Order: sequence, then structure tokens, then C-alpha cells
Amino acid sequence: MTASDTLANRSARGSGPSPGLILAFVCMGQFMVFTDVSIVNLALPSIQSGLGMSDVSLNYIVTAYATVLGGFLLLGGRLADTYGRRRLIQIGFAVFALASLVSGLAENGTMLIASRAVQGFGAALITPAALAILTNTFSEGPERNRALGVWGSLSGIASIAGVILGGVLADGPGWEWIFWINVPIGLGAALLAPRVLPESRAAERGRFDTPGAVTLTSGLLLLIFTLGEATTVGWATVRTLGSLAGVVVLLAAFLAIESRSASPIMPLRIFRLKTMRVANISAVLVFGTFGALFFFASLFMQQAFGYSPLKAGFAYVPLAVSVAVGAGVASGLVTRIAARTVVMTGLGLTIAGLLLMWRAPAGGGYAADLLAPFILLGLGCGMVFVTLQIAAFVGVSDKEAGVGAGLINTSQEAGGALGLAVVATIAYSNIGSELAGTGGDPDKITAVHEAANHDAFLAAAALGTLALLIVATLMPRRKDPSEAVRSEDASETVKSPEGQAR
Repeated sequence: MTASDTLANRSARGSGPSPGLILAFVCMGQFMVFTDVSIVNLALPSIQSGLGMSDVSLNYIVTAYATVLGGFLLLGGRLADTYGRRRLIQIGFAVFALASLVSGLAENGTMLIASRAVQGFGAALITPAALAILTNTFSEGPERNRALGVWGSLSGIASIAGVILGGVLADGPGWEWIFWINVPIGLGAALLAPRVLPESRAAERGRFDTPGAVTLTSGLLLLIFTLGEATTVGWATVRTLGSLAGVVVLLAAFLAIESRSASPIMPLRIFRLKTMRVANISAVLVFGTFGALFFFASLFMQQAFGYSPLKAGFAYVPLAVSVAVGAGVASGLVTRIAARTVVMTGLGLTIAGLLLMWRAPAGGGYAADLLAPFILLGLGCGMVFVTLQIAAFVGVSDKEAGVGAGLINTSQEAGGALGLAVVATIAYSNIGSELAGTGGDPDKITAVHEAANHDAFLAAAALGTLALLIVATLMPRRKDPSEAVRSEDASETVKSPEGQAR
């Protein structure tokens, strides 16, 4: 009997938590994790003033969290499958809360950056375990699609809410509260989890794949860190090229280990599921597109439109509402039409919004130049996030739900880092010399920033177009993706030359 069958029977007798309560709990954890990805952005000037940090070191407040989160997600998923998903959620919430407390108490930049990295580790334990519990609670089909629709919409909404909340708290009680607000939530969730969540794990625990976990996590951490650093040290430097070579060595070692391991941390057979495979490839490009969008849209509003951080944060509200609408539309459509069609529609809206941002002039009006693209981007974001989450779990067994959850979230985080690094390199390729040539003229400085941000939006649109082409050509056209899974499974059973099935 699966976890979802057990839960359904318990709920029918009134002796266990309802699926709705479980969904609300895991979504609360997801919201907290993704809010903290962006909550520091508008508070950075206040943090810099309070701790006396340099401009360069401010970058690590953001990247330390995202790098560790992305690097440990697959490890967190396998730990959840092996030792219990509810147990990992409890540990993750406790770690996250304590690290948040230390972040708010930080007396210098080094202490804050280190505690943000520990926050990212706690988040990496929460996210895949919570998503695995969700997929085990709701059976594959419309029920799970609706639940994943709620979950997926939170990724976009929480990222935008984090920007808004960070501006409000930084201008109000102080930047410390962007971290301290997590403490009662995290500790309360850790204590409440046994009353709300059922425990589940893989039926066969086996041996833990320590070499695979070490090589994969090290490779992902090095990759994400290198991509972030390349925007400042350059792509053609010995440091960047050497780091990328190290990434190749580590990931090649990981694949070699997994092909021989009796209990691999990421079974390579999972990539035989075409819909899941395409969903993860698409997620890398899609989250690269949106990661670049949110970063440069925040800068564009402040540098080219002259918005304050708080005003820029609230300017995202229509985008956030549109994300919720797009997610709701997608979760309904994906039960009636092919996921491919929904993702393509969402990407089309996203590309259109980015092209409108590319043409928005400096000093323009919000209603005339930003509102329409923000609405298009929000609708596209919601539709794509939800549908890719659903597609990534088609055909994934309960036994490997944690691995599937870790994989799709790793694709999202790695994609966000990769996309931002590539787009920033394009946008800022000559900005130093261009700013030096302005002679300090404010109008010329604004023009340079306008051009850089326009280049960023166009590059992000190109990433979105590449994602659209991949989805159009590779994602199954069937209305029911499970049919594709069954077809793929059937095609695996072929005869060898000796006449034996393999």
C-alpha cells in the first residue's frame, strides 16, 4: 500500500490529517524557502550600512544561500527517501530557524554570509522532502495536478513576495527582521510536523551512496559558485576555466559512481522518463530566464525609473497576482490538454513580456511601460512553473519521489544561477568603460544603465526562446503524459539477438 492509500484510508476514518492540511503545511515551508531567496535584495543597502560591508561582499549574502540550497537539494532528496521525509523536514526547519536567528544577530559580514549558507542547507532539507510528501499524498492525475498547481505557484509568488517584504521590513523595524521573522515560523513548524505530516520513506533503504553524494554535491556547489563569480572575475580567466574543469571532473566521477553503485543517490534509470527529462532541461532554461528577469527588473526600476527600493518592491504586486492567476489556469488546463501546449503558451507570454521590457524607455511611466509586461510575465511564470512541476513527476515512483523532487528543484536553482551569470555577462560586458566615459553626468549614467538592462531583457528573451524550442520539439504531444511513460516502458522491453528480453 502506498503512502497516499494509507493517508486516504486514515482520513476516511477521521483518524489522520486531511490531505488539505498536509498541502497547507508543506506549501508553508516552500513559501518560506523561496521567500528567503529574494528577501534580502531590497535590504542590501541597509545591511551594508549596518555591518560596514563592501559592495563586492554584498553579493555573497545572496549567493551563499542560493548556492548551498541548489548544491544540496539532490542530497536532501535522497536523505529524505532513506531516513524519512517528515524527519528531514523537522531537521530542516530547525536548522533554518536557528540560522535565521544567527543571521539577524550577525556582527559582521562574514558571520552573516556563513549563517546564510547554513540557512540554504536547512532549505535543501525541507524542499525535496516536502515535495515528496505532497506527491505521495495525492495520487497521479487531476488531484495531484491541483496540489502541484498550488505548490508551483508559490515558487513565483514567494520570490516576488520576498522582494516586497524585504523592502517593508528594511524600511520599518530594520533589516534584522527579514531573518528573525523565520525563527518562530521555523521552530513552530518543526514542533507541529508530527501532528500534521505522515512519515514516509523508500521501502528499501539499502546502503547510503556516500561517494555519489559527495561528488555530486561538490560538483553542483562548484558549478553554481563559478557561474556566480564569473560575472565579476570574467569567463576567460584561469580561475573560471579551472573551476569549470573541476566541475567536469566531479560530475564525470559522479556518473561513473552512479553507474556502479548498488544504491545510487540518483538512479540513472530515472532519466528514461522522457517527460521528466525534458521538464528538467526546460526548468534550467526557464528559471535562468526568470532569475535574470527579477534581478534586472529590480535594477531597471531603480536605475532607469528612479524608484526607491520600497516603491520598486510594490511595483511587483501586479506581477505576483498574475503568477497566481497563471498557476490556477495551468493547473486546470493540464488535466484537459497536453502539458506541452500549456508550457509553450506560458513561454510565449514570457517572451512577449521580456520584449516589451526591452523596449521600455528610461524615465517612462509605470502604467504605460511596465504594467503590461509585468502582467504577461506573471501569467507566463505561473503557467510554466506549475506545468513543469507536474511533468517532472509523471511516472516517478513513490520510492524515488524524493529524488525526483530534489532533481527538479536542483534544475531550478542551477538554472537560475546559470541564466543570471550568462545574462549578466552579456549586459555588463563593457559597462565599466561606458560609465567611465560619462564624466559623472547623471543623464549619461542613466542611459548606460538603460542600455545594459535592455541587453539583459533581450538576452533573457533569447533563453526563453531556446526553452520554447526544446519544449516544442521534445516534450510529448499526448494529452495524458502517463501514456508516453507507458510507451517508453514498453519500448524498453525488446529482444536481444539471443531472443531474451532485456
